[in-house]
Amino acid sequence: MTDINHSLLVSIALDLATSLANEDRFDRLLTALRKAIPCDAIALLAYRESQAVPLAIQGLSTDTRGRRFHLDDHPRFKAIADAGRPVRFATDSDLPDPYDGLLLAEAGDLPVHACMGLPLYSDNRLLGFLTLDSLQPDSFDSIGERTLEVVSALAAATLKAAMVLDGLEQQAQRSVQVMQELTSEALSRDGSSLLGGSAVMTRLKQELALVAPSDFTVLVLGETGVGKELVARTLHAQSNRRQAPLVHINCAALPEQLIESELFGHTKGAFTGAANARTGKFLLADGGTLFLDEVGELSLATQSKLLRTLQNGEIQPVGQDRVQLVDVRVIAATNRNLKAEVAAGRFRADLYHRLSVYPIKVPPLRSRGADILLLAGFFLENTRRRLGLKQLKLGQATQSLLLAYDWPGNVRELEHCISRSALKAVRDQGQQGFVTINPGHCDLDSTPAPQPNRPELPADDHPLSLKAAVDAFQRKLISDVLAREEHNWSATARHLEMDRANLQRLAKRLGIRVKKDLA
Repeated sequence: MTDINHSLLVSIALDLATSLANEDRFDRLLTALRKAIPCDAIALLAYRESQAVPLAIQGLSTDTRGRRFHLDDHPRFKAIADAGRPVRFATDSDLPDPYDGLLLAEAGDLPVHACMGLPLYSDNRLLGFLTLDSLQPDSFDSIGERTLEVVSALAAATLKAAMVLDGLEQQAQRSVQVMQELTSEALSRDGSSLLGGSAVMTRLKQELALVAPSDFTVLVLGETGVGKELVARTLHAQSNRRQAPLVHINCAALPEQLIESELFGHTKGAFTGAANARTGKFLLADGGTLFLDEVGELSLATQSKLLRTLQNGEIQPVGQDRVQLVDVRVIAATNRNLKAEVAAGRFRADLYHRLSVYPIKVPPLRSRGADILLLAGFFLENTRRRLGLKQLKLGQATQSLLLAYDWPGNVRELEHCISRSALKAVRDQGQQGFVTINPGHCDLDSTPAPQPNRPELPADDHPLSLKAAVDAFQRKLISDVLAREEHNWSATARHLEMDRANLQRLAKRLGIRVKKDLA
């Protein structure tokens, strides 16, 4: 084959006019090109912030979609970007191949093969890359330069059209603005975008797009480790306040006596130790967004003051008589069931309704299906960079293991699992060549975690109100754990996953007393 026939080029061009979703559009482009240029793997990647981001792949392992290829770490991508024209790499090129170990048609290191890359430009701006790999050496040598230029132009037009239709250019600008507001530690920990195309993640993204432009208060609900902070960032990045700060406070990380000062600020000398005035988080977030993480841990007294701010937009720093007006959008998050907390008297009903103007439930990882492998790919590439490896991949059996596991710790557990498993794989296989994570490197427990003994509710012939039933449940549970921990409040609090002071206040309200015998 020396050239691509004209009818194929026309069919590719016609795809630009079809009202397809981007994923379908990209996949049809790759399918058409593979018919014209036989190859074992083909990928379309976007160029974002010095990274090559896979948009569609064929012939590569699923986790490739979740990877982010930094050009500084992958000289083949950098060579394509610098060349500004189609690049055919020599079969004996010593530049490492970013897909080494990822081709479905070849298990293990890539042998001598043909590799070609096409930079995709529009208005002299690099939009992305089209890469083709064939296990048959020199298979791309006979394709004419003019033909490759036409293919590049068509692929670039497809990518450009998708960017315009979906507003990806604005989203990229917003991501840059968000990154400027976040610390590098937070970015490296959680990433800067919501990965995943499962049905539950698609619904979540649709909900975020709907509520983000409004100023509604949002309550983000979900299990520990699902990415509630990342959801808050996405809401801020897509809001009309994205130019203003996103301020974060972890309500569970501060002692009760300091939380009011952190939220509203204090004047110099307002209390012992207040040597200087302090600006509170609400004032720092004025005009922007305040993210209240673990809002369910706030004391009732602090809840009352927070409610006044949400109602009137007023704050009063500790030690100051004058109130100040602030314009702040509040996003709150918790892994607690706040309805149950309200019923138990631990959370104010009026504050709950103020916070849950628009509640959003973040799905647990176990319900996201193949998204697990996309996220794994993201963490694999980050770990590969940190460990200085040529390539880091999952064995096929490991992929099946990750998909079958229920992930009680959600995305955070997956990230830590990848990090630990990579270290064990490096220990067994060394750092030369590519490293494969096998099931034996993953310390995943397929059995459910043991649960504390649950007290039984009152029998039906002794009906109680909901509040009385909840109080009885809590009273017996706390008493049982206290007895098991030999009346150690700290150990009991850890067992029940509560703050020690909050536990003792709850126990006092429930009438639980600990009697200690003096020898």
